[in-house]
Amino acid sequence: MDTPQNTALTRALTELPGPLPARGVIHVVIRHTDRFTVVGNDLAQHPGLSTTAVGFAVRIQSLPQGTEVGIKALAARFPEGEKLIAAALRELEAHGYLQRARTRLPNGRIVTRTVFCNQPTALLRPRAAAAPPQLPPTARPITTHAQASEPTVKPEASPEPDPQPEPTPDPPAPLAAPPQAAAPPFVRLVPPPTAPKPPRPPLPRPRELTPELERISTALLSDLRHHAPQFTLSEEHVRELVPGVAAWLERDAHPDTIRHTLTINAPEPVNYPYQFVKHRLTVLLPPPLPGAHDLTPPPARRNPVTPFQTCDGCERAFRAPTPGHCRDCRTEDEQQAAAA
Repeated sequence: MDTPQNTALTRALTELPGPLPARGVIHVVIRHTDRFTVVGNDLAQHPGLSTTAVGFAVRIQSLPQGTEVGIKALAARFPEGEKLIAAALRELEAHGYLQRARTRLPNGRIVTRTVFCNQPTALLRPRAAAAPPQLPPTARPITTHAQASEPTVKPEASPEPDPQPEPTPDPPAPLAAPPQAAAPPFVRLVPPPTAPKPPRPPLPRPRELTPELERISTALLSDLRHHAPQFTLSEEHVRELVPGVAAWLERDAHPDTIRHTLTINAPEPVNYPYQFVKHRLTVLLPPPLPGAHDLTPPPARRNPVTPFQTCDGCERAFRAPTPGHCRDCRTEDEQQAAAA
């Protein structure tokens, strides 16, 4: 028997308006009325996400609120394996689409809460303040209760044949909506996972790399594997780390102290010993030892004290830098000299 052909798609192509492209994809768009999910192009065409990650993002986005989206739950629902699902979820977390955090419930139980955002870049933009609602131009004015309760008084019949019509009062202005406070702009306190990281500090270097410092530094780095087998460094890595160890030795750090600092409390296993040693040599660099003049306390400042003197005339004590007469005796002598 011949293979059955689906003519519905061919018939739909003939109904598309305009000329069809000679190559590439042709879209037959049928409007959804139920059971559909809106997916943005920033996710569908994300250059940094794999096709698997995009597919699982669409599947998670289509699930209702409260559905379990863990690795085992997704593996039980879809045919992909747990390793592939875990890799896809890690990609979504790295690009800000997925966030998993441990939360304590009121009853004391700790659960993992998963949050999915279909457009994480929109969270970084400031949110526009909500505009106050405006009445349409054809809206009727609002009548207050006091106006509605006033009785309508009919004017008495005037004996004059041609009464002048009274002017019609203007309708009351519609009540303005109360002003609303502008919403504060959204400020993200935690940088997103895709934010650029600051550059790492460079490896410290000594003022002068002497042959003696180079020899001791090379021996210390090559001997690390005897104390901790996970710190087995290649010959090229040893040459690159020699200036960092020489900077420690130049600051009077003992080789045993350097070896202890590099290997203490190391993780198990050390996957990248070169990066680990370089990080500790850079971050834990001790300050240079102070000199003798830095440790000498400054001289204490003492206020000069004027000594006591005995007056040669009245033998009264007074303060003066040199012996002589007190102020009263000097004044009396001056008065006698002026009178003479």
